Amino acid sequence: MKKNDAITPREVDMAKWYSEICLKAELMDYSKVKGFIIYRPYGYAIWEQIKNYLDHQFKLTGHENVYMPLLIPQSLLQKEADHISGFAPECAVVTKGGEKDLKEPLYVRPTSETLFCDHFHDILNSYRDLPIKYNQWCSVVRWEKTTRPFLRGSEFLWQEGHTLHRTSAEAREETLRMLNIYNKMGEELLAIPFITGKKTDKEKFAGAEETYTIEALMPDGQALQSGTSHYFGNSFAAHYDIHYLDDDNTLKVPYQTSWGVSTRLIGSIIMEHGDDNGLVLPPYVAPIQVVIIPIRPELNGEINKRAKYLYDKLVEKGVRVKIDNSPSSPGWKYAQYEMKGVPIRIDIGPKDVEKNSVLLVRRFDSSREIYSFDDSLVDKIISEFETINKGMYDKANRYLHSHIVEVHSKEELKDVLTNNKGYAKMMWCGCRECEDKIKEEFNATARCMPFNQEGFDDVCPICGKKASKVVLFARAY
Repeated sequence: MKKNDAITPREVDMAKWYSEICLKAELMDYSKVKGFIIYRPYGYAIWEQIKNYLDHQFKLTGHENVYMPLLIPQSLLQKEADHISGFAPECAVVTKGGEKDLKEPLYVRPTSETLFCDHFHDILNSYRDLPIKYNQWCSVVRWEKTTRPFLRGSEFLWQEGHTLHRTSAEAREETLRMLNIYNKMGEELLAIPFITGKKTDKEKFAGAEETYTIEALMPDGQALQSGTSHYFGNSFAAHYDIHYLDDDNTLKVPYQTSWGVSTRLIGSIIMEHGDDNGLVLPPYVAPIQVVIIPIRPELNGEINKRAKYLYDKLVEKGVRVKIDNSPSSPGWKYAQYEMKGVPIRIDIGPKDVEKNSVLLVRRFDSSREIYSFDDSLVDKIISEFETINKGMYDKANRYLHSHIVEVHSKEELKDVLTNNKGYAKMMWCGCRECEDKIKEEFNATARCMPFNQEGFDDVCPICGKKASKVVLFARAY
């Protein structure tokens, strides 16, 4: 139910609704340079939770964190022609250092493949050095024409993994392992179901042999690429003269992977779960998981004592909790924490003390429960996290799968893509010309070829030729 008049209703104008939430929930602010945003503490804290989750998963799978320089010499970036051609229009270039012109332009990293390859060339000697499994947390710059906070910026935060392997099979296994970690993150942390699959050659990463993706579907029927994992084969390594001495005493070229997600995930959380009252945050990614609101504590000294006791017990259990003892009215506080998407609100007032209870309100479904103020209260609150996360994930999953529509003709394809019905699941001949035609006529792209390639038609609805691949097409952010 719409209650917050400070936000444009999502169904009226989703773009405006999104921008207003970014500002009013205090996730970000605009800087003086277009496309470069200020991550406010609340927004950055969401990124920290994503970072903490993934960093733990990466280290469990044997990856180490490194940091590469911000600037890349032009000569190094141009070593791999396909790679630079994919990024050249978006690059920011430094041509002066202090008062002097530089002898060679320096590119602000749009991604770091070239830096990692140059470093790998220097440090890899023997098969005993493999595998090398590195990850970097950093920002990158891509000079975008159209920007939107978190979704598409001239600068954004991300992680990029880069690994070297002795065999193609090992590298391919790594590529899919990282994709599965991202998919697991969607369910466990973000409460977002992803479609996973392989990109077409047109949509794959510049220079990669294979690109795999996690794709989310937003409430307006548009897809959002939320992370990618790339198998490079050994073409990058060969271009950068990366070799190692194998156990048969011959020089060989290693196989390479790269994979990454960015602060675009914050945008996916906002759109996937938000409503007309603001953010709705899954509990495991929320900066504040529980807010305790003492109501009229001046009437009963026990109210603040109970609030502080509950706060301390939750902190002991590792819960991110806040007490709001500010002089603002309870109604103002309710609206504020709804806007910020805090998963659980606990009210403690005079009547609650009399009844030895508290009121628990869940943000995602507005349900209200009265719990006894006893030794089991903390465990009951924590158990709500799993219930909430599952409820949010299941809701999003139902929406996703109800918006994957099999299409058997060009007319059906047009209907799905132009009426915001989600993914058009289509049989495809594999020809680039058909992809281009769909892009030109319907402003939609092939999001992925899902792993389940069970066919349902014999011909491609665009050209009428034999179809061999199942592809999901959609308009996308």
